[in-house]
Amino acid sequence: MAKMNEKITAISKGMYTEGKSHEHTVVIDEPASMGGTNEGANPLATLLVSLAGCENAIANFVAKEMEFDLQGIDFEVQGELDSRGMMGDEEVRPYFQKITVHASVHTSESEERLKELQEKVDKRCPVYTTMVAADVEMVPKWIKA
Repeated sequence: MAKMNEKITAISKGMYTEGKSHEHTVVIDEPASMGGTNEGANPLATLLVSLAGCENAIANFVAKEMEFDLQGIDFEVQGELDSRGMMGDEEVRPYFQKITVHASVHTSESEERLKELQEKVDKRCPVYTTMVAADVEMVPKWIKA
């Protein structure tokens, strides 16, 4: 497998967006306080969920390669940004400045092997590495559950 392409279609009305990826539908919206209808997670939260999902998928690929006992991962991902950027202040970048990934890994493996898994995952995860390329400070905190 070499070059891959990912494609979605989306229909938007107001703050509501319904995206289609293959046979799946993703709804993105804003809360009523931001002019939306609160029918889905906001775009920034959706990005953080995408990060967790990507890290999980890559962790499963890597665990298989390493013969690592990966029983599951629970994620808590927090992103920090200055909202003035998305509100038009050109002096402030309009995207996350820092993202912290807390991963509680269900495993019988040692702390050393867990650290090796985390490092390999962070180097191979397309969403994580996109954030790094955008100069987002990434703070991974992987622990045994």
